[in-house]
Amino acid sequence: MVNKSKVDCLGYSIFDGTLNQLPKLEKTLIGTINQYSYCIAEEDPDFKEALMQSDVLIPDGIGIVLASKFLYGKKIKKIAGADIHEFLLEKLNREGGSCFYLGSSKDTLSKIKKRISIEYPNISIGTYSPPFKPAFSLEENAKMLEEVNQFKPDVLFVGMTAPKQEKWSYTNKEFLNAKTICSIGAVFDFYAGTIERPSEIWINLGLEWLGRLLKEPKRMWKRYLYYGVIFGKYLVIEKWKLKDIKSQ
Repeated sequence: MVNKSKVDCLGYSIFDGTLNQLPKLEKTLIGTINQYSYCIAEEDPDFKEALMQSDVLIPDGIGIVLASKFLYGKKIKKIAGADIHEFLLEKLNREGGSCFYLGSSKDTLSKIKKRISIEYPNISIGTYSPPFKPAFSLEENAKMLEEVNQFKPDVLFVGMTAPKQEKWSYTNKEFLNAKTICSIGAVFDFYAGTIERPSEIWINLGLEWLGRLLKEPKRMWKRYLYYGVIFGKYLVIEKWKLKDIKSQ
């Protein structure tokens, strides 16, 4: 039976439903994909596997939306990490649920916790700031699992930047006592207010990436410009492959 809330795009099964249509599983791993993560995954097999094994992979980038239209003529809607974060918080607040934020600095986590206590007073919240390093030791990883599992959150938000957060979530999924595991990266800083998200004007125009680039050109130029060109090459190659298949 075909899952109507998913579309195939560049070898990935992309979520193409409304957030109310998220699958109800015993444990749900939610990932995000955009042009940058697609390019990085082509160079990192572990990252690619983590994305492909996500129970839900949301199109968090206009590049993926355009790729689906350009390659397959299928229109999908971008769902930003901030969108699914807000959706899950609203759901938890209605249900009196709990969430846990794993990642970022203690200061950022403190700001998140303070804001949630005001906007979503019915949510129980836990946080833990792991060491900021490329890879964790066995002891550090065990501590992270312990902090999460003692709290037993309904939703675990992981924010340790891509691809580390996705690979960590996938590797540790079976050891985590959480119903939903969601890697959302920059959303931690957006929600805490430590980094300002581009305005609704940019977002509605499909140019959130440009707004972020203009705000942080030194940090974002490679993600959006360099990898934008590489992503474009992947699309052209894929388009030619599809033409060859149709002509056979």
